[in-house]
Amino acid sequence: MSPWQLSRRTLLKASAASAAGAIVGAPALVRAEVKEVVIGGPAGAAKYFNADVFPLIEKALGIKVIYEGTNSLTNLQKMTADKDAPKMSVVIMDDPVMLVAAREGLITPIMAGGSPNLGKLAAANVHQDGMWANYQMPWAGIAYNTTGGKAPTSWNDLYAPEAAGKVIIPSLKNTEGYWALLSAAHLETGKPYKEAQYDVDAGFKKLATLKPNLLNVYTDAPQAINLLEQGEAQMIGGQFSAYTLIRKAAGSPVDLAIPSDGGFAMPSGITKVKNGPASDVADAIVNMFLGPDVQSVLATKAFVAPTNPETPKPAGYPDPSQLFAPDWAFFAKERGGWVDRWNQL
Repeated sequence: MSPWQLSRRTLLKASAASAAGAIVGAPALVRAEVKEVVIGGPAGAAKYFNADVFPLIEKALGIKVIYEGTNSLTNLQKMTADKDAPKMSVVIMDDPVMLVAAREGLITPIMAGGSPNLGKLAAANVHQDGMWANYQMPWAGIAYNTTGGKAPTSWNDLYAPEAAGKVIIPSLKNTEGYWALLSAAHLETGKPYKEAQYDVDAGFKKLATLKPNLLNVYTDAPQAINLLEQGEAQMIGGQFSAYTLIRKAAGSPVDLAIPSDGGFAMPSGITKVKNGPASDVADAIVNMFLGPDVQSVLATKAFVAPTNPETPKPAGYPDPSQLFAPDWAFFAKERGGWVDRWNQL
């Protein structure tokens, strides 16, 4: 592909022909003065973003990406603190945190003219008239060490006596922490997830019985995966395909099980920071994340389902009927109180 080149003297006007030779549907203008663009996103994605995704973007747009990897709530706090003078141009966060960011006026709609791939996504993957869009769909189950025993078949396996001191769960400060709470509500009530998700008291009651089995409650996903690889932990109760299966592909003795009582779907969102630097470049970056070039890389390197219909879906991905997608608006509304309650367990 022929990359766009930024010049100090002129703005490049991309014709339809040159766009076809570079990135299909890419914006026609990119600011000449832009050299570095800050993107905020998940810490667990840093390795494959830096190795496989950002080089594509940097080559195509003639920029340097500075990546700030942390959890979604921390990025939300950064945007709040920097609201008057944002440092990030683009932010990648889970949908429930995007809901809060939109409500607080911290993000701004993706421009369809600057991000033509937005129009190719299914309506379910574009939120609040383009305020943000989903660029990938990881799934979640129970990560486990393959040398320490058989694959877990139920969320109830986290509570088994033989798992004492061998279970890690994510903090509710991390969105994936919800899987432990939601599955606990399901186990305690016997209700399907669609109903159990609103019975939070039952979830906390069940989680309290998990204490004897807990090795750690993490906010740092890479550290937790390291403990799993080393065999210090046997299971991580609520983990993403994008974290676990990358390590499996690299030869680590880990895998991801979808329990018989179901796994979970977790759409990942991307958008522009309101009043962030280089708005036109931000649109171009978002456009690439929503396009087949980047999504093909993510599907094969990060083990996530693509959202652009032009991106091939690799074999072996779970049937969507096995995955439950929660009420994220309810989660976003209640999460703050849950985190406080979680800390008191």
